[in-house]
Amino acid sequence: MKKFRDFVVALIIIAAVGSLIYYMYQRGSTRTNRELARRMLEISPKGGPPETIDGLRHAIALYEDQIERNVREGAQTGVYWKILATRLIDRKMHNDALEALERAIYYNSEDPVLFYLTGVSAGIVAKSRVGFTANAPMEQEQYFKLAENAYLRALQLDITYTRPMYGLAVLYAFELNRPQDAIVQLERLLMITPSDIPSLFVLARSYYMLDDFTRAIEIYDSIVDRTRNKEFREEALKLKDYIQGMLYE
Repeated sequence: MKKFRDFVVALIIIAAVGSLIYYMYQRGSTRTNRELARRMLEISPKGGPPETIDGLRHAIALYEDQIERNVREGAQTGVYWKILATRLIDRKMHNDALEALERAIYYNSEDPVLFYLTGVSAGIVAKSRVGFTANAPMEQEQYFKLAENAYLRALQLDITYTRPMYGLAVLYAFELNRPQDAIVQLERLLMITPSDIPSLFVLARSYYMLDDFTRAIEIYDSIVDRTRNKEFREEALKLKDYIQGMLYE
């Protein structure tokens, strides 16, 4: 009899604990739904439908599982497009990569990596517009603009992201004839990574484009002092000698 009584007591305790957990879950879910309903009402324009917090909370609770499932599926779809775009870029299929990146950005519009990759592919596609159509110059300009905007957006999302800084600098110095803008990006980049040799090469070129030959030579000397890479040293010395030859002609 005592064992049976103990068993009944145990069942009562288990049921009570289960009820308490369920109550706490429901309470938390209700609080979450109420907050979401309040946010929805706050962002609704004036003159909208006469929704109430309780009415919205009920609708949210009713479709909560479906909403969560759609959110998860959307996030997974965004990851899929990002992976696909990266693989297309690796295979140098940049036109297709741009389409995949557009879809990835649709699902995650605040990922700086997606905008950086868009800048890379757009710049390459722009250079491929060599005259197959009468609109080639206009198309090239549009893709260069897309590359610039994508790099800038990446930096808006992460001001310390050095890859789009370098991408912008290369775009400005080599494609758009805007060496001063390239220098702005490179100086920001070199504050973060002072010994980035490729960036120093682009910086020297930018000063050369501005006819500041003395500064360009100083940067090539800096490259020679900083790098142990034989090819980099030889290239820096060759470019330095070329500029010095121009000065003493």
